Amino acid sequence: MSSSAMPPPTPSGRSATAVRAAHGTRVAVAILVLAALLTSTLTAIRDGSLAQHLSFFTNQSNLAFALLLLAGTALSRRRRPPWWDDLRGAATFYLVMTGIIYALLVAPLDELLRWDIGWTGIVLHRLAPVAALLDWLLTPRRRTPSARRVLGWLTYPIVYLVATWLRGGVTGWYPYAFLDPTASSWPQVLATTGVVLLAFLLFAALVHLAEARLRRKEVPAGHLEGSLG
Repeated sequence: MSSSAMPPPTPSGRSATAVRAAHGTRVAVAILVLAALLTSTLTAIRDGSLAQHLSFFTNQSNLAFALLLLAGTALSRRRRPPWWDDLRGAATFYLVMTGIIYALLVAPLDELLRWDIGWTGIVLHRLAPVAALLDWLLTPRRRTPSARRVLGWLTYPIVYLVATWLRGGVTGWYPYAFLDPTASSWPQVLATTGVVLLAFLLFAALVHLAEARLRRKEVPAGHLEGSLG
């Protein structure tokens, strides 16, 4: 038999086991994040603060991450659209920045080294950002990313900021103190927001550059399904 007639290589038993383990881990993390979101949402409904609860960037980014984990597990690589990696990169970017901003600007200083903050807080503010970064780093990419998407990733945070200020101007409520001009002043809020957006931009650029280096090399389809994706 000639080499051209040989069937494509199939994943080894070890690779198949790695795929199943990766899929199982993703599903478990997604279920844990969704359970934490559901628990905190039910608490918000009980307290009559559902609208405020849904306004937190933390909850929005965690929901996007969990849904993408489940969708990525359900879809084979061949069925994923070309923009899938860009979407995953955005979700990772938002969630990791959520964790960083929470630690630096939101959480009290004495909370950073404590673990008695409730299991939902641990899952949404600590576990999920780390899981998102690891999942993104360990999953090969399909194509070389475009640098323009860095600016695209900033669209959602900017829209979120504008919507938050517009809503806060009407209701007087802001999800985070560093966005609340009544707690300090508009110059202080805008200065802090500028620093946050600059940090978002720099981190987005780092995510983009890292993804460009870690993108998937062209390999036979049989090997693709044996990767951690």
